[in-house]
Amino acid sequence: MRLGSDHVRVRVPATSANLGPGFDALGLALGIYDDLEVRAIARPEVVVEVEGEGAGEVPTDETHLVVRALQAAVEVAGAPLTGLHVRCVNRIPHGRGLGSSAAAVVAGITAARALVEDPDVLSDEVTLELATEFEGHPDNAAPAVLGGATVAWRAARGPRAIPLAVHADVVPTVVVPTHRLATSRARGVLPAQVPHADAALNAGRAALLTAALSVRPDLLLEATEDRLHQQYRAEVMSASYELVRGLRDAGHAATISGAGPTVLILATASDGARIAHDLRELVDDQTWRVLTPGIDHGGVHATRVTRRGSAVSQ
Repeated sequence: MRLGSDHVRVRVPATSANLGPGFDALGLALGIYDDLEVRAIARPEVVVEVEGEGAGEVPTDETHLVVRALQAAVEVAGAPLTGLHVRCVNRIPHGRGLGSSAAAVVAGITAARALVEDPDVLSDEVTLELATEFEGHPDNAAPAVLGGATVAWRAARGPRAIPLAVHADVVPTVVVPTHRLATSRARGVLPAQVPHADAALNAGRAALLTAALSVRPDLLLEATEDRLHQQYRAEVMSASYELVRGLRDAGHAATISGAGPTVLILATASDGARIAHDLRELVDDQTWRVLTPGIDHGGVHATRVTRRGSAVSQ
């Protein structure tokens, strides 16, 4: 297969996984974005420029996560690729539980999809499968690809995901700490077994959450209750766990976002003033950043810039 373009732009959203009880299954796309510009070049070299989050920290060669994902996708498509020039403008915080690595992987695969002549060879299903190979699980990749809220799972045929309806009144707030936490460390404290009663509670709350998100946002507090992972992670993110407890005691549907340490609050627009008031009482402006990004409903988006300079959306 040939390349259909040598210049593409990609925008990919941040994501929050788990949403409380939906461990490794539920996710939500947020209106915080990384922007990516990719040029296929004739020289056999890879150049990566990074602005914003990760600048001066992440690799700027072929080991960059975007490049690795892009090259894996191009190989699947069977398209020739000599060299790359990649420019990343990153706004998704790294190491905070907002899906920055999934965003990089999905952005790279989507860039490949826009570069190749036949983008259908890298469909949403293939994109999710490739992203899951990089990530290990599809909970962040699914909302990054599809937008909105999603439920993802593994089947015999590979990872799958479907969108969930989200009530128009549901508004996310994220409380982002200055410190980072490696996902591997957050996963490392989880037990191999949990009490049957806790597993049963989580199953019921995850089912309830799908209804609370779509038609009964008044049930979000109950629906986001978790006993499967957050309490065990308290030892590696004590400040985040205490913030979740404080917010929940005040009646807010607060959870750890993904592997943390960011805290996610799901509420309705009418609750905004009360959340702002309670956060002023609970957090220090020097160590936490409060964002109300909204929900991204479109997922990753690519624009193909042709050699003639015109643009085609994908």
